[in-house]
This record gives sequence, structure tokens and C-alpha cells, in this order.
Amino acid sequence: MKAQYIRTMDAINNACLFVAGSCLVVITIIVPYGVFTRYVLNSAASWPEPMAVLLMIVLAFLSAVVCYREHLHIGVGLLPAFLGEPARSALGWFIELCMLVTNLFMLAWGIKLVEATWFQSIAEFPIVSAGMAYLPIPLGGALTTLFVIERFMTREFFTEAEVETVSQVSTE
Repeated sequence: MKAQYIRTMDAINNACLFVAGSCLVVITIIVPYGVFTRYVLNSAASWPEPMAVLLMIVLAFLSAVVCYREHLHIGVGLLPAFLGEPARSALGWFIELCMLVTNLFMLAWGIKLVEATWFQSIAEFPIVSAGMAYLPIPLGGALTTLFVIERFMTREFFTEAEVETVSQVSTE
């Protein structure tokens, strides 16, 4: 069951990565289009900027989910490096419990936010409600909660990021 859960989380992680990457590609296309219509055609399109903002919300929350799963999130490894095994493991459990509480908060209150704003329309996109724009909040909370559960199962609390996911660009 553990292996099947991890395979499912791999598939969810890849789907999040694909959707976030697609959002980035679309943003990269529509922002120059908006600049072109505004400054070259002198007839600004009203939709590219709000569309880019909506896609950026999706990009941010799904990218955060992927970064958490792949151990690319902000973390300080100094304290765990100095701790012995029982304390290091306890710190890992504590941190993941904090992550679980935070993401359950995002899930519960995000759903309430979506429900409260579901029937408010966005001026530039009357079909899209404000509640739809807030959907990435509970979705990100739910997905990260699934990844926290995976981390509890594997007990890989302080694993370093894989080499192929870390940039090899020199910072000097």
C-alpha cells in the first residue's frame, strides 16, 4: 500500500508540475501580447493582465506543492545536522506536524473563502467567479497535506534535494 501511495503521489506531483509549467508558458505568451496591443496598436486589451494574475495564483500554489515534495522549499539544515538521531527525528515529526496543521488550515479556511466568494464575478471575466480564483488555496493545502502524509510514511524528513532538481549555476 505504501508503494502504491508513493506512486500516486508521484503522478500528482507530475500533474502539478505540468499545470504550473503550462501556466508559466501561457503567462509568458499573454503578457507580451498585452504590451504589444497597448504600445504598438494603441488599443490595450483588457484581459491579459488579469489573466496573468489568475494564472500566477495557480502557478504559485502548485509550484509550492512541488517544491515541498521535492525538498526544494526553504529549510534550514543547520539544526538537524547538529542533532543526534532521536532529537533529529523528533524535530522532523514536529516540523511535519506544523506543516500538517498549516495545510489543514489552508484547506478548511480556503474552502470557506471559496464558498463566500463563489458568486462574485470578476469584471474582466464574468464567467470566472472570485471563488474560482481562490480555489488554488484549498487545493494547495489538500495536495500538500497528501505529501505530508507521504513524508510521515517514508520518514524522510531532512532529505537533501535530488541533484537534477537543483540549479548548477555558479553564484560567484
